[in-house]
Amino acid sequence: MNIGGGKGVDLLSVEYRKAVSSLMLKASLSPGLKTWTEGNHVGFEGTKERIKKMFDKVELSVSSYDTAWVAMVPSPYSSQAPYFPECVNWLLENQSHDGSWGLPHPHPMLVKDALSSTLASVLALKRWGVGEEQRNKGLWFIASNFASVSDEKQHSPIGFDIIFPGMIEYAKELDLNLPLGQRDVDAMLQKRDLELKGSLGSNTKSREAYLAYISEGMGRLQDWEMVMKYQMKNGSLLNSPSATAAALSHLQNAGCLNYLRSLLEKFGNAGWELIGILGWRSEVYWDETYRCWLQREEEIFADRATCAIAFRILRLNGYDISSVPLAQFAEDDQYFKFGQDFKDLGAALELFRASEMIIHPDEVVLEKQNSWSSHFLRQGLSNSSIHADRLNKYIAQEVEDALRFPYYANLDRIANRRSIEHYNVDDTRILKTAYRWIIENRLDKLKFARQKLAYCYFSAAATIFSPEQSDARLSWAKNSVLTTVVDDFFDIGGSEEGAPKPYSTALHSTISEIGVKASAWQARNVTSHIIDIWLKLLRSMLQEAQWVSNKSAPTMDEYMTNAYVSFALGPIVLPALYFVGPKLSEEVVEGPECHKLYKLMSTCGRLLNDIHSFKRESKEGKANALALHMIHGNGVTTEEQAIREMKGLVKSQRRELQRLVLQEKGSTVPRICKDLFWKMSKVLHTFYEKDDGFTSHDMLRAVKSVIYEPVLLAEF
Repeated sequence: MNIGGGKGVDLLSVEYRKAVSSLMLKASLSPGLKTWTEGNHVGFEGTKERIKKMFDKVELSVSSYDTAWVAMVPSPYSSQAPYFPECVNWLLENQSHDGSWGLPHPHPMLVKDALSSTLASVLALKRWGVGEEQRNKGLWFIASNFASVSDEKQHSPIGFDIIFPGMIEYAKELDLNLPLGQRDVDAMLQKRDLELKGSLGSNTKSREAYLAYISEGMGRLQDWEMVMKYQMKNGSLLNSPSATAAALSHLQNAGCLNYLRSLLEKFGNAGWELIGILGWRSEVYWDETYRCWLQREEEIFADRATCAIAFRILRLNGYDISSVPLAQFAEDDQYFKFGQDFKDLGAALELFRASEMIIHPDEVVLEKQNSWSSHFLRQGLSNSSIHADRLNKYIAQEVEDALRFPYYANLDRIANRRSIEHYNVDDTRILKTAYRWIIENRLDKLKFARQKLAYCYFSAAATIFSPEQSDARLSWAKNSVLTTVVDDFFDIGGSEEGAPKPYSTALHSTISEIGVKASAWQARNVTSHIIDIWLKLLRSMLQEAQWVSNKSAPTMDEYMTNAYVSFALGPIVLPALYFVGPKLSEEVVEGPECHKLYKLMSTCGRLLNDIHSFKRESKEGKANALALHMIHGNGVTTEEQAIREMKGLVKSQRRELQRLVLQEKGSTVPRICKDLFWKMSKVLHTFYEKDDGFTSHDMLRAVKSVIYEPVLLAEF
């Protein structure tokens, strides 16, 4: 967010984003599934520290636009003299060679921003009768680039269609001769009047706040009594120097004056705007953000996007906060109906993301917020101008991704890739060495087994991608392969006499290998626990095979008691807990909290699987939760009814899982361990987005994007 809240462009520097992108990609993608060495670890720690410093870094950039409006404030002692002559001097000394004021190396799609800054600067110089040479150069720049005003492909600063015509009217009052065609000026004023007519006809607080934020462009139309309701504790109007300067010019308000003075004392002769990342990702800021949340600090609650981000970050990191404060944005569904500004789209996106953090069954505020924000975002995507705007096509892609991949099905590795694909990074691929284990154990010779190795490696690489967690990743991937093989053995090629030798050998050797490594990590023998996990899985699969063989139908309770185990996530997730860092006692890893996390995760997966495999398994005579629900359910007679109820059960189980993962108070399982259950839940929702995961074309593309394909960059 801007310190000054100026109407100019608030962008991350391209070089900064490229640097972060490159570092993040090297830290998360390059090591793949290969063995982690001490040398790699040292390099990784250095990379992490560099990334942390970059995220903590705040870059400040001069805002010519805000400086010009502050320069226009008259002295209380003489209306013919500026209150802040140092700002006037800064404008005289900082004009670009092409006659403009603004960003030093502006992007070709930011001409409207340069026009706003240049016209404001020319007005300030004309107001005090100085800088005739600079004014003439500025007017030449405006005349040469005026066609961009009506160019829909150009990026528009906030409120441009109201503020820029307002400045043109002010130029007339100052007898400033603008070299513009009257027809073009009339068209612009007409467009401004239509927007204002709609805005002034609305009395929503959100629209009032918007009009207060663009006060400098309102001129005589502004209701200053209404505007001052939005003065913040620091004296500013919504942290905007330009709006605050306009208010000071009209009202001589002491709070406005103190705010502008504080800016000049802090930053020198120019108003400034903040560009960069404010450290939301650093733990050092979370407690401070939590304090501000509890105290309802306006720095958070005055801005919908900031409030939504704070809520999401705090809840994701285990802070026990209520969603009730978000109720203040309940009327935003009305506000967002007034045009579809890119700024609005970004704010709606953050509110939508916040609404996905539902962890309690009665969070009506978030339910409603999710409904209207998703509707607005879909409407925004239908607006062709967002796709035409080269600078904002990324926000369009973010919106598409958010709607298509909800939080509970958005794998971190793929999300990270989507976030950095627009920037220049090195080609990286996973090495082929991890596949040798398949051949060495002759698993490729088992005719009945599905050869879906890439999917198994994908779930590991997309879930546990930190380089220092390579042992956890290998355990996850190998056990994924083995559970797929054993599932197919019981489904297709199995018999009660025994399993084929390659499978038995692979299972024995892999359990032994993982047990030895896990015991070394934990400094105690945990092999017996890993063996027990596998025995429970085999017993549960044998039970299902016997149901089919005996042609018997279990009750729903009998089925689910067995089915969450037979879904085969135990050998994948539970041993991996031993490799992510913390020392885990037997009481913790085999205790009720860990078991509940495992059961909730597995139940979600089993129900999702059974919904999608209902028709196939019914033909094969296999027990299926959906079929049993239709047989034993109270009044449920149709497949559609049963599916709706099953999906509702999945949602409730998923939310309870998320609540337990985020819960800090009374939890004995370390957060990094609990995250594995949630990440596997994300994998499941991704796999079963459309069908059974192993036949989805979209799933295949996701696998390729993580394992095989280098990141390709798009130019801005």
